[in-house]
Amino acid sequence: MADISPRHIACAGLMVAAPLVELVEQDILLPADDPESFWRGFEAILRDMAPRNAALLARREALQRDIDAWHTTNPDASADSYRSFLTKIGYLEGEPEPFSISTSGVDDEIALLAGPQLVVPVNNARFALNAANARFGSLYDALYGTDALPGDRGTTGYDEARGRAVVTWVRAHLDAVAPLAMGSWAEVTELAVESGNLVIGLGDAFTRLADPAQFAGYRDTGDIILRINGLLIEIRVDRNHSIGRSDPAGICDIVVESALTAIQDCEDSVAAVDAEDKCRVYANWLGLMKGDLAESFSKGGKAVTRRLAADVSYLAPDRTPVVHPGRALLLVRNVGHLMTTDAVRLDGRETPEGILDAVMTVAAARHDLARKAGPRNARQGSIYVVKPKMHGSDEVRFTNDLMCRVEDLLGLPRNTVKIGVMDEERRTSANLSACIAAVSERCVFINTGFLDRTGDEIHTSMQAGAMLPRTEMAGSTWLQAYERGNVARGLAAGLAGRAQIGKGMWAKPDAMADMLRVKGEQLRTGATTAWVPSPTAATLHATHYHRFDARGLQRDCLGMSVPELSALLTPPLLKGRSLPPDLVRSEIEGACQSILGYVVRWIDQGIGCSKIPDMHDIALMEDRATLRISSQLLANWLKHGVCTPAEVDDALCRMAVRVDAQNVTDASYHPMAPSCNGEAFRTARGLIFEGARQPSGYTEPLLHAARRRVKTRQSSH
Repeated sequence: MADISPRHIACAGLMVAAPLVELVEQDILLPADDPESFWRGFEAILRDMAPRNAALLARREALQRDIDAWHTTNPDASADSYRSFLTKIGYLEGEPEPFSISTSGVDDEIALLAGPQLVVPVNNARFALNAANARFGSLYDALYGTDALPGDRGTTGYDEARGRAVVTWVRAHLDAVAPLAMGSWAEVTELAVESGNLVIGLGDAFTRLADPAQFAGYRDTGDIILRINGLLIEIRVDRNHSIGRSDPAGICDIVVESALTAIQDCEDSVAAVDAEDKCRVYANWLGLMKGDLAESFSKGGKAVTRRLAADVSYLAPDRTPVVHPGRALLLVRNVGHLMTTDAVRLDGRETPEGILDAVMTVAAARHDLARKAGPRNARQGSIYVVKPKMHGSDEVRFTNDLMCRVEDLLGLPRNTVKIGVMDEERRTSANLSACIAAVSERCVFINTGFLDRTGDEIHTSMQAGAMLPRTEMAGSTWLQAYERGNVARGLAAGLAGRAQIGKGMWAKPDAMADMLRVKGEQLRTGATTAWVPSPTAATLHATHYHRFDARGLQRDCLGMSVPELSALLTPPLLKGRSLPPDLVRSEIEGACQSILGYVVRWIDQGIGCSKIPDMHDIALMEDRATLRISSQLLANWLKHGVCTPAEVDDALCRMAVRVDAQNVTDASYHPMAPSCNGEAFRTARGLIFEGARQPSGYTEPLLHAARRRVKTRQSSH
């Protein structure tokens, strides 16, 4: 592989890329830190932990070889014999003794409240700031500017009819979640505070809230603050505003508390393949933790600079001043255990990227803990790290041990670092209780991830037979057991009141009407958060948390039974069923189009997450998780003869033309057709044809290698 890394500098026994040395020693370390001691400590961590990291990866591969061989020689074996085999080889670990997590020092946004969660690429400063500032959002704007309401949104000017429809929707929503003692919010003509009580005018009559406790406070400007299931709703009153002038009560906007938490992502939504990329990731995270991250850009022909939002202030009913967080509580997602990085070398070799992430993101977060004035991120003194793509409790235990070493290196009290466990690999799902137990003093989060979990399901059972089409995966036996089992095991481990139980992403960022219709049901399952693709989606999804008391619903789920393990271990196989040729063709084309649309931006432009039009030009949020499932399915179908190499190659070439056409307005886009032989196209093809051989079916090894080659060529020109 070509070396595109910058000059390296000797730091203790390490060789560290010069830009990273500069970032660490000038910005990340605190004034009292000794750089030499830091680098010596980091070297010690790598010498001890890197071999353990490698051994865990080797264990993954050994287990996969055993499973492949078993399926090959036992094609018609029973579920019981399969489970016995998995137990024998150590894939299934057995249930731990009953326990409850003891995590302490957790902010309310995670432990006690329920609300939407954003995931955003931290290397994009503008996106990172937007997510952090998505704690509050205008419900009027979210409804007006999306398909949440039917009708034409128009392109210029204000549509009064649509505006009236927005107001009607919001008033009906308030009637449902904050009803009046009499009458309707549609009839309100005045809002006033008298002797600490909210008085609501209805023409010549007056009323109050049916539940006066929902009145949280007000501002002297006339704004009224409600609290519904722990979330604030600001009723903004301004009779001089263009909207307020025409409103009987002078209401100009309804602003709702939206994204309680946001994951600043170093992983699936980021394309970071070298020291230069990693420094950008760490610098933006550092700016968020210091509170000084800013991004300037042009909007509507005007220069705009975006910064972190200020806290929200208002008066309690008794006129006591209240200061409420104005930003989402930020977590940082590190990369998994698989990849290595050239940013830091030990004995001439690349080192585990996950270890580098742990050290750098935690070191940067100390700036938040050290702040004496101004808004804080973690007001309870914790640092929140989400760890993805762990396989089984040994890998979770490794992460726990790594964080102990990082805390010691940086002088942090034990368990300052909290861990969110992504339940997105089958070996973790099957041993989830043991995984939670491995971080029982740190656990603040478990979350299902359907796409990565499906990719691992396909890869783990690659030799078992041909898999169901992607369109049928949602009805699989294993998936129902997975989603229910995640909540049941989390509740049994005592996460209620201490940690989040989350559900995965809504992947259609422009389909807000559909999201409003269906995503609220996730709260009924016992989840306290769910991923949404944008600040606007967070604002709309927040209305579900008004309508449903998620924490109350979770209490109702306490004691729910864990599904039988045999259901979780049932691969989604066709079982000899023959698929119609049209369906096979449609699945191949859809997967190839999705793979190409994502990979070409990743390889040529370094874009790790974006809206990719599908076969019907419907924009879908794509990242490496969606890439994994598409490439693994086609790899499986090739292996079992559902399709032929010629059919896949033909679809790839035809879809390259289609993807080129979908990107024709992007001046920085490099077409793949007609040659169909560029770096991006070859990588997309490799992900399919080499998919069965990729570690756990992950896409990173091929993507990183190709992106490095492209960057090498770009830097030489």
